[in-house]
Amino acid sequence: MMETDLSALEASALRRIEGAQTPEELEAVRVEVLGRRGALAAISKNIGKLAPEERVRVGRLLNSAKEALEAAFERRKKEFEWQALEQRLQQEWLDLTLPAPGPRPGSLHPVTQIQMEIEDLFTSLGFAVLDGPEVETEYHNFDALNIPATHPARDAQDTFWLTDGNLLRTHTSPVQVRGMERFGPPLRMIAPGRVFRNEEVDASHEHTFYQLEGMMIDREVSVAHLIYFMKTLLAGIFKRDVTVRLRPGFFPFVEPGFELDIHCLICGGDGCPVCKQSGWVELLPCGLVHPNVLRMSGIDPEEWNGFAFGLGLTRLAMMRYGIDDIRYLQSGDLRVLRQF
Repeated sequence: MMETDLSALEASALRRIEGAQTPEELEAVRVEVLGRRGALAAISKNIGKLAPEERVRVGRLLNSAKEALEAAFERRKKEFEWQALEQRLQQEWLDLTLPAPGPRPGSLHPVTQIQMEIEDLFTSLGFAVLDGPEVETEYHNFDALNIPATHPARDAQDTFWLTDGNLLRTHTSPVQVRGMERFGPPLRMIAPGRVFRNEEVDASHEHTFYQLEGMMIDREVSVAHLIYFMKTLLAGIFKRDVTVRLRPGFFPFVEPGFELDIHCLICGGDGCPVCKQSGWVELLPCGLVHPNVLRMSGIDPEEWNGFAFGLGLTRLAMMRYGIDDIRYLQSGDLRVLRQF
């Protein structure tokens, strides 16, 4: 009796799957027959009541029916997906042979605009603009910056490691190391560039974004020098007074270290996805260069010291232009870029 019911159920379900006219109708059949509370599940619960030899035979038939129905379901599902794709292609079809509407004036990306302004500002203060490779060595990205081997920043969930042992740089700080190695003290430099983090993308985080690092190495450099240059930077970028706060922060390459936060200019401090509802945006980690970093670059910390800072150019662009989602800046959407 159960074998007859099973065969009839399989035949009926196959007809319904093949005859489904919409994905929703197909899904309804799947739930009714293959779902956790479906018809096959109900038959499976009653197999235990059968005699052992009959239980084996019916179990095989049940598995065979389930496999056949699942295969038919997947095949019909792919047919619907293909139909949807074909329909979309027809609707979004463009005639590439049509002449272009005419020249369209371009403009600089907002991140590029801010980068160029900061470069002009710091070169006027006697800083050099340095560049470095985006594919970095572990030494320059971590070791030379006093980042220990056990630091979580080295993990694969934070860093894009390459098969040859190198990595996509996670910050532009390696350019500071290369600058100290090449030029030695005294040194004033900034290093703008693209960096990569194995981040989960959301309104305020991207896996690819832009940073700018700065460093000053000289004799008798203090926190007062650091604060002066940071205030000069923010006044030059925002062209208005902004509310900031300086709080202690730990970074292996500076001692003491600070976090400079800016009052969120998107929500005015009320809380939004960009500032994670806190009203503040982490903008500028900074501090005095750790003596170990100086030693690793061949500089005597007894004679020289300095400050270093790093800021997110991408986040700075968001604050300046009121952009509430970092993904807009990397989207390539001309509707966004035309506004700048």
